[in-house]
Amino acid sequence: MRRLSFLIWPTISGVLAATLLLMYVPGLLPNGQVTDLFADAERPVERTITTVGPASYAEAVDIASPSVVNIYTRTVVVPPKDSAPITEPATAPDTTLQKKYEGDNLQGRDKVHTSLGSGVILTHDGYIATNNHVIANADEITVALKDGREALAQVIGRDPDTDLAVLKIDLPDLPIITISSSNNLRVGDVTLAIGNPFGVGQTVTMGIISATGRNQVGLNTYENFIQTDAAINPGNSGGALIDPYGNLIGINTAIFSRSGGSLGIGFAIPSNQAIVVMKDLIEHGRVIRGWLGIEAQEMTAQLAESFALEENRGLIIAGIYRDGPAHLGGLQPGDIMLEIEGKKIVDGRTSMRQIAQVRPGSQIRIKALRDGEMQDFTVEIIERPTPPKPDATPAQVPGQKADAAPEKAPAPEKPAE
Repeated sequence: MRRLSFLIWPTISGVLAATLLLMYVPGLLPNGQVTDLFADAERPVERTITTVGPASYAEAVDIASPSVVNIYTRTVVVPPKDSAPITEPATAPDTTLQKKYEGDNLQGRDKVHTSLGSGVILTHDGYIATNNHVIANADEITVALKDGREALAQVIGRDPDTDLAVLKIDLPDLPIITISSSNNLRVGDVTLAIGNPFGVGQTVTMGIISATGRNQVGLNTYENFIQTDAAINPGNSGGALIDPYGNLIGINTAIFSRSGGSLGIGFAIPSNQAIVVMKDLIEHGRVIRGWLGIEAQEMTAQLAESFALEENRGLIIAGIYRDGPAHLGGLQPGDIMLEIEGKKIVDGRTSMRQIAQVRPGSQIRIKALRDGEMQDFTVEIIERPTPPKPDATPAQVPGQKADAAPEKAPAPEKPAE
């Protein structure tokens, strides 16, 4: 019995020691097996991140930056004949930088306003993309390249509805930027903004894509912005938003700011949209857009309930042009449009942009609810008319006969189409 008791305690100690070793060093089990105390418990699915970005973006900047230009504009403001002489404020800033940015140069009685922005060279023969607001009303536009060359620029076309413009310069051996599709962008992708903020010279900032498809910013008619937290400041407008490999993915356009500086909310026009506008401006001098000829009201929860709709979506046709595309296609005021070309209508701006992308002469299919019944319509799209002047007579309103008043005729430039 004494012999047995002498063996029991070493055996128990050995078992305890082995248990501790297996708990803290599981690899000692045969064939590399690991004891799993939670084998039957639910676990989160393991995910592997496959995209690996570069440790430095210097190569991307080297590729893209030569094609990003500084744009300086000069506008002569002539005061009325009877106005008092213009004097420079006593508190005018002394620094050259602020004078260039604020544009307080004077020549006699005429005030010369100077401003700055950025642009991107798209072709070897000198076509440059920039923002419309950068060059609007300018009497003289100077483009400065990174290599030190300068040239006066010609305005080829402007599109206030997207805030884009095309310039042209005549210089040899121009560097051009490579363009990447903006359709594949994802929130979280790294972005670099290149431009000329505050006139300090070409500057690069980094961030990520914060959102895509922003369309209720209130900046222009056709909004489809990339939102980024890469620092964008005054002077960056018209510059390049690039990916980590030096490809253009957007044209920097605006910032949300209470102070005038960057708060991490910047907006860029996607490259795909910009290229379509650029091509139209170069080839036609204007942007050709499709037009349906209606004024629409977005659906609300209260309206959806009153119409007994299952979903809170769609557009109510509030007005329609006589003899316009929608009118000729059979649509009527009061119809509720629910689908365009098989795509569900989510909001008015998205639908307007979808119609604008249709080439004139093409037909589109529209599903609409009328008196509680779903109906199909085929409408032939025409080119969007030039908005009438404020003092236009009824005969001058697009889509309207001189002897016929439109049915709740809308102004074509309204955001809902």
